[in-house]
Amino acid sequence: MDMGKKAASQLDIPVARSSLVRLWRELFLGLILEPALDFYTHRRAIGREDLAGVKGPVILVANHRSHIDTPVILAALPRRLRRRTVVGAAADYFYKNKLVALVVSFIFNTVPLDRKGGGMDKRATDHVDKLLDKGWSLLLYPEGTRSRTGDPGRVRRGAAVLAERHNLPIVPIRVSGTRDAMPPGRFWPKRIQGMLFSRRHNVEISFGKPIAPSTDPTTIVESLARFFTSDAVSGNGAKRNGNGRFARVRAVTKAASRR
Repeated sequence: MDMGKKAASQLDIPVARSSLVRLWRELFLGLILEPALDFYTHRRAIGREDLAGVKGPVILVANHRSHIDTPVILAALPRRLRRRTVVGAAADYFYKNKLVALVVSFIFNTVPLDRKGGGMDKRATDHVDKLLDKGWSLLLYPEGTRSRTGDPGRVRRGAAVLAERHNLPIVPIRVSGTRDAMPPGRFWPKRIQGMLFSRRHNVEISFGKPIAPSTDPTTIVESLARFFTSDAVSGNGAKRNGNGRFARVRAVTKAASRR
């Protein structure tokens, strides 16, 4: 079914945020998606201590290099933030077909956003504004699309506009290594092929200190651009995301039993 002619707000699938689907999503992430990511990537999350005092809602803003950026970031987020986070997804790419829209909405908790003209007009973001007002955090890729060269793209103003509109802090996130694991054009990740054995790609997720909202979007844009282009933090204090598959299964099962 073609959904391309509808406004972004009309393409939203609210049932993806229901309690039952949220429980299913946490189980799917912990029992299926993370083990799959573990096979292709060796992930390190840096700067999680900067999230200790962040209760949400917040605007999470990340650079974009691969389709696996979203599951990698979600897996690295503290569960208290992840379970109340929606992911901005291009309406013209992910919501043209109803089946694709359902899949990404249920697995990643996406909400459609219009990329035309920045997509941050109040009429175009009414559904997102309501979610932010209800306490949901939002993950955005302000470059608008995946980098085809690996170099950072132009950072757009949308995240800064939303942050100022709702008086919310911005948490910058820098992801590296995902493009090698799954470059644009690939449907599935790949391992590094060696002479005898294959090995995983190193992926790093760096969380920056929260940035206060500002009436000057240019200041926020410049701060984000600097963070995205800064050198990756070294391994001092870096922690592997998770403690193995069985520990993750126990944690997910325990969390599910509390609901």
